[in-house]
Amino acid sequence: MKLLETILNEIEDVKVLDAAIDYKRYISLDLSDTNQDLKNLKIDNASDFENYIENYLKQNDAKVAYGGYNEVRNLYKRSTIFNDSGSDERNIHIGLDLWIKAGTPVLAAIDGFIHSYNNNLGVGDYGPTIILEHRIQDHIFYTLYGHLSLESIAAIKVGTAVKKAEQIASLGDASVNGDYSPHLHFQIIKEIPTLFGDYPGVCSKKDQEFYLKNCPDPNVLLKIK
Repeated sequence: MKLLETILNEIEDVKVLDAAIDYKRYISLDLSDTNQDLKNLKIDNASDFENYIENYLKQNDAKVAYGGYNEVRNLYKRSTIFNDSGSDERNIHIGLDLWIKAGTPVLAAIDGFIHSYNNNLGVGDYGPTIILEHRIQDHIFYTLYGHLSLESIAAIKVGTAVKKAEQIASLGDASVNGDYSPHLHFQIIKEIPTLFGDYPGVCSKKDQEFYLKNCPDPNVLLKIK
């Protein structure tokens, strides 16, 4: 049986944001703890963070900033969701972030159906989230779309079929998306146990090996260059 990563790499023309935006207008973004620019900027609130993203896009004549898979970040220190007392700090990002304005259409990566959805409340959390289930060859796996608008989950139903490139949602703003600059958190998940509308998008060093194995690099599917 082929590895899931091999199958995903063979799928062409995949987008999860506005299909009219060519990948040539995407620019990589480093939000790791090694980025010296972040140490000199105040981006601990959504407004300042959004200004930083917008300026970065403008300077690079780009429409979308992307990156973050297996990236160690300091962004999560402001939230108790990632830093509960007595537990290991969760600061390793295990999805791919795509930064663009609120309201941008979000598309299904490939054919599937709605597995679950939820509004994951709290500073630093996903806000409105949709998870799709996919079945290809002998594999069952999932894609997660986080930081959506409230309208995105207002009238959807579990089990509804979706087609590749079909709009399933739109991006939310800071008032609903966990207090972030608007962006899509996109994640591939091999096994999801019994979770409903939620799955960790950030892990600790202790659990890094498990989560990287269960959540392969989304760019294997998207192929942003």
